[in-house]
Amino acid sequence: MLTEPHTAGTTSGGPARPSRVATLFSFPNPVNEVSARLVAGGVVVMSVCAIAFREPWLTVVIAYGFVARVFTGPTLSPLGQLVTRLVTPRLGLSERPVAGPPKRFAQGVGVAFSVSAAVLALGFGRTTPAYVLLAVLAAAATLESVFGLCLGCRVFALLMKLGVVPDEVCLRCADIWATPH
Repeated sequence: MLTEPHTAGTTSGGPARPSRVATLFSFPNPVNEVSARLVAGGVVVMSVCAIAFREPWLTVVIAYGFVARVFTGPTLSPLGQLVTRLVTPRLGLSERPVAGPPKRFAQGVGVAFSVSAAVLALGFGRTTPAYVLLAVLAAAATLESVFGLCLGCRVFALLMKLGVVPDEVCLRCADIWATPH
Protein backbone atom coordinates (compact mmCIF):
# COMPACT_ATOMS: atom_id res chain seq x y z
CA MET A 1 0.00 0.00 0.00
CA LEU A 2 1.39 3.41 -0.94
CA THR A 3 0.50 5.28 2.23
CA GLU A 4 2.01 2.84 4.74
CA PRO A 5 5.12 4.08 6.48
CA HIS A 6 8.35 2.29 5.69
CA THR A 7 11.48 1.96 7.76
CA ALA A 8 14.49 4.15 7.30
CA GLY A 9 16.40 1.23 5.85
CA THR A 10 18.76 0.60 8.73
CA THR A 11 19.69 -2.93 9.71
CA SER A 12 18.61 -2.24 13.27
CA GLY A 13 15.09 -1.52 12.07
CA GLY A 14 15.54 2.26 12.64
CA PRO A 15 12.62 4.59 13.19
CA ALA A 16 9.72 4.45 10.77
CA ARG A 17 9.36 7.39 8.44
CA PRO A 18 6.38 8.38 6.34
CA SER A 19 6.08 7.17 2.78
CA ARG A 20 6.64 9.56 -0.10
CA VAL A 21 2.89 9.80 -0.66
CA ALA A 22 2.29 10.65 3.00
CA THR A 23 5.07 13.22 2.84
CA LEU A 24 3.66 14.72 -0.37
CA PHE A 25 0.20 15.09 1.15
CA SER A 26 1.29 16.92 4.27
CA PHE A 27 1.25 20.52 5.37
CA PRO A 28 4.24 22.14 7.04
CA ASN A 29 4.13 22.88 10.74
CA PRO A 30 5.48 25.37 11.57
CA VAL A 31 4.96 27.65 8.57
CA ASN A 32 7.29 30.51 7.74
CA GLU A 33 5.07 33.58 8.07
CA VAL A 34 7.31 35.49 5.64
CA SER A 35 6.50 32.97 2.89
CA ALA A 36 2.81 32.83 3.86
CA ARG A 37 2.54 36.60 3.52
CA LEU A 38 4.32 36.57 0.15
CA VAL A 39 1.98 33.85 -1.14
CA ALA A 40 -0.95 35.98 0.02
CA GLY A 41 0.53 38.87 -1.96
CA GLY A 42 0.60 36.65 -5.05
CA VAL A 43 -3.06 35.79 -4.51
CA VAL A 44 -3.85 39.51 -4.33
CA VAL A 45 -2.05 40.18 -7.61
CA MET A 46 -3.73 37.28 -9.44
CA SER A 47 -7.19 38.14 -8.08
CA VAL A 48 -6.89 41.81 -8.97
CA CYS A 49 -5.65 40.88 -12.47
CA ALA A 50 -8.57 38.48 -12.98
CA ILE A 51 -11.04 41.21 -12.03
CA ALA A 52 -9.35 44.20 -13.70
CA PHE A 53 -8.65 42.46 -16.99
CA ARG A 54 -11.88 40.41 -16.88
CA GLU A 55 -10.05 37.11 -17.26
CA PRO A 56 -12.26 34.46 -15.66
CA TRP A 57 -9.82 31.64 -16.55
CA LEU A 58 -7.52 33.02 -13.84
CA THR A 59 -10.05 31.82 -11.26
CA VAL A 60 -9.00 28.25 -12.12
CA VAL A 61 -5.32 29.11 -11.56
CA ILE A 62 -6.14 30.72 -8.22
CA ALA A 63 -8.38 27.81 -7.18
CA TYR A 64 -5.76 25.23 -8.17
CA GLY A 65 -3.18 27.05 -6.05
CA PHE A 66 -5.39 26.97 -2.96
CA VAL A 67 -6.31 23.30 -3.44
CA ALA A 68 -2.65 22.37 -3.95
CA ARG A 69 -1.57 24.29 -0.84
CA VAL A 70 -4.28 22.72 1.34
CA PHE A 71 -3.25 19.19 0.35
CA THR A 72 0.53 19.56 -0.06
CA GLY A 73 1.61 22.91 1.39
CA PRO A 74 3.84 24.61 -1.15
CA THR A 75 4.93 21.34 -2.82
CA LEU A 76 2.45 21.27 -5.75
CA SER A 77 1.63 24.97 -5.76
CA PRO A 78 3.52 26.93 -8.43
CA LEU A 79 3.11 30.12 -6.38
CA GLY A 80 4.20 28.28 -3.22
CA GLN A 81 7.28 26.95 -4.99
CA LEU A 82 8.16 30.36 -6.42
CA VAL A 83 7.89 31.98 -3.01
CA THR A 84 9.60 29.29 -0.90
CA ARG A 85 12.41 28.43 -3.31
CA LEU A 86 13.19 31.78 -4.94
CA VAL A 87 11.64 34.84 -3.35
CA THR A 88 11.89 34.20 0.41
CA PRO A 89 15.52 32.99 0.36
CA ARG A 90 16.59 36.06 -1.64
CA LEU A 91 15.00 38.48 0.81
CA GLY A 92 17.43 37.46 3.55
CA LEU A 93 14.79 37.81 6.27
CA SER A 94 14.81 35.61 9.35
CA GLU A 95 12.16 32.89 9.42
CA ARG A 96 9.11 33.68 11.52
CA PRO A 97 7.57 30.34 12.43
CA VAL A 98 3.83 30.23 13.04
CA ALA A 99 1.55 27.25 13.65
CA GLY A 100 0.62 25.33 10.51
CA PRO A 101 -2.96 24.14 11.24
CA PRO A 102 -4.51 27.64 11.29
CA LYS A 103 -2.72 28.49 8.03
CA ARG A 104 -4.00 25.27 6.46
CA PHE A 105 -7.52 26.14 7.59
CA ALA A 106 -7.12 29.61 6.04
CA GLN A 107 -6.02 27.99 2.76
CA GLY A 108 -9.18 25.85 2.97
CA VAL A 109 -11.28 29.00 3.24
CA GLY A 110 -9.43 30.21 0.14
CA VAL A 111 -10.44 26.96 -1.58
CA ALA A 112 -14.11 27.63 -0.82
CA PHE A 113 -13.98 31.17 -2.23
CA SER A 114 -11.78 30.47 -5.26
CA VAL A 115 -13.46 27.22 -6.35
CA SER A 116 -16.86 28.90 -5.99
CA ALA A 117 -15.61 31.80 -8.11
CA ALA A 118 -14.27 29.41 -10.77
CA VAL A 119 -17.53 27.43 -10.89
CA LEU A 120 -19.60 30.63 -11.10
CA ALA A 121 -17.42 32.19 -13.80
CA LEU A 122 -16.65 29.22 -15.99
CA GLY A 123 -19.45 26.80 -15.17
CA PHE A 124 -22.35 29.24 -15.17
CA GLY A 125 -20.98 32.32 -16.94
CA ARG A 126 -21.71 34.40 -13.82
CA THR A 127 -18.57 36.53 -13.79
CA THR A 128 -19.91 39.38 -11.64
CA PRO A 129 -20.60 37.19 -8.57
CA ALA A 130 -17.33 35.36 -9.25
CA TYR A 131 -15.43 38.65 -9.22
CA VAL A 132 -17.17 39.66 -5.99
CA LEU A 133 -15.88 36.45 -4.38
CA LEU A 134 -12.41 37.16 -5.75
CA ALA A 135 -12.58 40.71 -4.39
CA VAL A 136 -13.40 39.36 -0.91
CA LEU A 137 -10.55 36.87 -1.27
CA ALA A 138 -8.20 39.66 -2.39
CA ALA A 139 -9.23 41.80 0.59
CA ALA A 140 -8.49 38.97 3.04
CA ALA A 141 -5.20 38.19 1.28
CA THR A 142 -4.26 41.88 1.44
CA LEU A 143 -4.81 41.88 5.20
CA GLU A 144 -2.54 38.83 5.47
CA SER A 145 0.11 40.09 3.09
CA VAL A 146 0.37 43.72 4.22
CA PHE A 147 -0.59 43.58 7.90
CA GLY A 148 -0.01 39.94 8.88
CA LEU A 149 -3.67 39.62 9.83
CA CYS A 150 -4.88 36.17 8.82
CA LEU A 151 -8.69 36.14 8.93
CA GLY A 152 -8.85 32.38 8.43
CA CYS A 153 -6.48 31.97 11.38
CA ARG A 154 -8.77 34.15 13.50
CA VAL A 155 -11.76 31.98 12.59
CA PHE A 156 -9.66 28.89 13.41
CA ALA A 157 -8.86 30.36 16.84
CA LEU A 158 -12.56 31.03 17.43
CA LEU A 159 -13.39 27.44 16.45
CA MET A 160 -10.77 26.22 18.94
CA LYS A 161 -12.29 28.41 21.66
CA LEU A 162 -15.76 27.02 20.86
CA GLY A 163 -14.42 23.46 21.06
CA VAL A 164 -15.10 22.68 17.39
CA VAL A 165 -11.39 21.99 16.73
CA PRO A 166 -10.15 18.91 18.66
CA ASP A 167 -7.86 19.39 21.66
CA GLU A 168 -4.93 17.62 19.97
CA VAL A 169 -4.90 20.30 17.27
CA CYS A 170 -4.99 22.98 19.98
CA LEU A 171 -1.93 21.46 21.63
CA ARG A 172 -0.06 21.37 18.31
CA CYS A 173 -0.93 25.03 17.75
CA ALA A 174 0.26 25.96 21.21
CA ASP A 175 3.62 24.26 20.61
CA ILE A 176 4.60 24.71 16.97
CA TRP A 177 7.79 22.70 17.53
CA ALA A 178 5.87 19.57 18.55
CA THR A 179 5.38 18.46 14.93
CA PRO A 180 8.52 18.17 12.80
CA HIS A 181 8.54 20.25 9.65
